[in-house]
Amino acid sequence: MDHRSSAREILSAIGGKENLVSAAHCATRLRLIIADNSKIQKETLENIDVVKGVFEASGQLQIIIGTGTVNKVYDEFIADAGVEASSKDEVKAQVAQKQNWFKRLIKTLGDVFVPIIPAIVAGGLIMGIMEALNFMASNGFISLDTNGYVFTIFKLLSNAAFTFLPILIGYSATKVFGGNPYLGAVIGMFLIHPDLQNAWTVSTNGYEQTFSIFGLFNVHMVGYQGHVIPIIIASFILANIEKKLHKKVPDIIDLFVTPLVSLTVTAFLVYTFIGPVFVALENGIITGVQKLITIPFGIGSFIMGGFYSTTVVGGIHHMYTVIDIGQLAKYGATYWLPLASAANMAQGAACLAVAVRSKNNKIRSMAYPSALSCMLGITEPAIFGVNLRFVKPFIFGSIGGACGAMVASILHLGATATGVTGIFAILLTLNHPVKYIISMAVAMGVAFTLTWLFGTNNEQIKNENKPSENKTEKAEQPAQAMETKAENADAADDGIITAPLSGKAVKLENIPDQTFAQGILGLGAAIEPTEGKVVAPGDGKVETLFDTFHAVGLTLDNGKELLIHIGINTVELKGEGFKAYVSEGDRVTKGQTLITFDMDFIKSKGYQTITPVLVGNSDEFASVEELAEEGTKVTIGDKLIKVNA
Repeated sequence: MDHRSSAREILSAIGGKENLVSAAHCATRLRLIIADNSKIQKETLENIDVVKGVFEASGQLQIIIGTGTVNKVYDEFIADAGVEASSKDEVKAQVAQKQNWFKRLIKTLGDVFVPIIPAIVAGGLIMGIMEALNFMASNGFISLDTNGYVFTIFKLLSNAAFTFLPILIGYSATKVFGGNPYLGAVIGMFLIHPDLQNAWTVSTNGYEQTFSIFGLFNVHMVGYQGHVIPIIIASFILANIEKKLHKKVPDIIDLFVTPLVSLTVTAFLVYTFIGPVFVALENGIITGVQKLITIPFGIGSFIMGGFYSTTVVGGIHHMYTVIDIGQLAKYGATYWLPLASAANMAQGAACLAVAVRSKNNKIRSMAYPSALSCMLGITEPAIFGVNLRFVKPFIFGSIGGACGAMVASILHLGATATGVTGIFAILLTLNHPVKYIISMAVAMGVAFTLTWLFGTNNEQIKNENKPSENKTEKAEQPAQAMETKAENADAADDGIITAPLSGKAVKLENIPDQTFAQGILGLGAAIEPTEGKVVAPGDGKVETLFDTFHAVGLTLDNGKELLIHIGINTVELKGEGFKAYVSEGDRVTKGQTLITFDMDFIKSKGYQTITPVLVGNSDEFASVEELAEEGTKVTIGDKLIKVNA
């Protein structure tokens, strides 16, 4: 492979070196900051032989190339471009500088809420199940003591995350803003202190205690249960006060003075000014959204359901968590989530129509898994990889989402939590599952039908694959290819690849990174490790070992090329928590330790440890099977993958 030629093709397709701000790479892809995205020739870029996929995320143009090749292409790329290599952190900083204040705000909200969504989802799921059980018990369908011990325990558990939400947000937000997260948690505790009147009792009891502030205005001593914006603002102020004090206060008294001043100043500011102002603002936003989506005949929801996918493209959908949580606090349910779910399901259905109608194998292989992931709540592969690429499927998906959202509004469908859309969101609507099924069926039916009839007339969708020059060359030399494969393959090879680490098996499609999940870098499986050790699953050679030690590429003696990638986005750790016992070019034997890693450290930094094990040259074999069932325990040496010749 001519890496220099590939690098030059990529540089030309992105608009030349004058359009390149900076470049970095990880184990599998180039990560570029582009000056003017309109100059990118995306179709040309996607058709370069070495390129396996292209997408934009977090202000970066990410070009998927694959392990072992990306670093070689990258070296040639920066040499031709005349730029210096950048670290991931430097690229992130440049991305932030390019973004306007609104995009930075949206990204910040996402950073705050993403870590706490699992807690909200868990509570919401329990609440939904309990409401369903209570409904069935009240109507005589089942016999259940709703005042019993077990039901009471689950009731307490279902409300815990919502009751103490300011603590979770205070911790997460202060951490994002660079302050001590435990001080942020204290501010959250302060805002819901049991000596304050519970915010949810105001409507029935009125305000029980009020203080006059210098005779100018009154402050009601009420807790901030269910409120989001005040604690985020408070966390921002707290973090900035703390950081400034750390620079000015002498080290000998910093431990005492900085936390004391930071907490007291923030507390008084929050209760005197910030809280009252932003509670009013938040209530206004929630009320306005509710009025919009409850316009008679579902007109408002139709508009927002149709517009929702466009906001995903714009990257502003993270702000909707504020709406969901606000509605949950104010109304006991979120009417926004069914709207979002309808939009996502519709885009998935439009993507599925493309997959079914297309005769292009490359498009079908991308569209089918993208459609599935979209229906499971992960929309980016379907929207960016398929629907937007061909335009009409995206438009018809948006129309389907509008229709589904309208039906959800007419049916007064609400969810008990947020964070889950698509098929599994029915678990949040177990009190009204039929309503959810109807609204989603409408969304999917409209999107699929319109795309099937009018959205698949693109020539690339309709036509069979056009053979490339490379494919022609391969076809002209079948005998040579067979000979090479025979030389590399062990006659006694049974095609089994054993687990290189111990843990729980994870299906390829469930890897939380679509580059891996879609098999772009090869087919295989994944393991959620229970032990921080990776060994060689067979005899072979170390082809690639990143200097961050988070990924290793092997060529086994039987001809199979393996990529073992420890964790997701762990390249950002810059080697911390990893130790390598081999080097590039080393011969290894089955069972030999390759890498050890500190699982607790990696998780403490906010990264997942799930480890893909992929056959990089999957296309040279008839099929690749996942042998271990999802969630089953695997230990080093257990059968994990079977490669069929």
